Amino acid sequence: MRMMSIASGSSGNAIYVGTDTTHLLVDAGISGKRIEEGLNRAGLGGSDLDGILVTHEHADHIAGLGVMQRRYKLPVYATQGTIDALKREKSIGNVDWEAFVPVEKDTSFSIRDLTISPMRISHDAADPVAYRFRYGDLKTAVVTDLGEYDDYTVSCLGGLSAVFLEANHDIRMLQLGRYPYPLKQRILGKRGHLSNEASGRLLTALLNNKMKHVFLSHLSQENNLPELAYEAVRMEVEMSDTEWRGDDFPIDIARRDCPSECITI
Repeated sequence: MRMMSIASGSSGNAIYVGTDTTHLLVDAGISGKRIEEGLNRAGLGGSDLDGILVTHEHADHIAGLGVMQRRYKLPVYATQGTIDALKREKSIGNVDWEAFVPVEKDTSFSIRDLTISPMRISHDAADPVAYRFRYGDLKTAVVTDLGEYDDYTVSCLGGLSAVFLEANHDIRMLQLGRYPYPLKQRILGKRGHLSNEASGRLLTALLNNKMKHVFLSHLSQENNLPELAYEAVRMEVEMSDTEWRGDDFPIDIARRDCPSECITI
């Protein structure tokens, strides 16, 4: 299985997940041109895609969705609540709504040799999900835009070999920053975004002998720094009462402005 971030952050998100025969995009929150350029770095193009999985309808996850769907006639997978919300988004433009496939939380489906399992997340959108992927014995996941996690979250993400995990903000930067108070409260709330420290605690709960790679994702441009996210998450692992240490596995930052390395699990 292969994974790469084409872009990840508060300004736009698009993540590639695939195998030798199946190629999927999780969200399309940047321009079609940038998505194409990112796919090219993995030796792919938009015509190689088998579909787009949409986590929710916020602009930073759908900005390029209409372009990609129209250009390549791609199926788009999302919950019915998200599809209904997308139909109210004029920015998507004229797309083929017959190509939109409803998925259900906690109900797995397959696209060629990948099994996809949507899971509930706590975020202020119509009906948001994260996505887990299984290929043979390998399991990976893309988990961003969640204000909190619980035992259900940890249970769903057991046995992962790789994960894109939200580390959205440094709490102090957010509290002292220029955002208006209601927006700060939204981000900090249970339907907002995970802080660096919360991301580290969730990661600690997910660590297992199979974990090979971690991408810290969806970093805020205003309220975080890559080095802060890395150190805070690593420190949470170091301070935990588990057997794991912060250098037992690679931790990379998924950047907003350039694609990551395409990793093979």
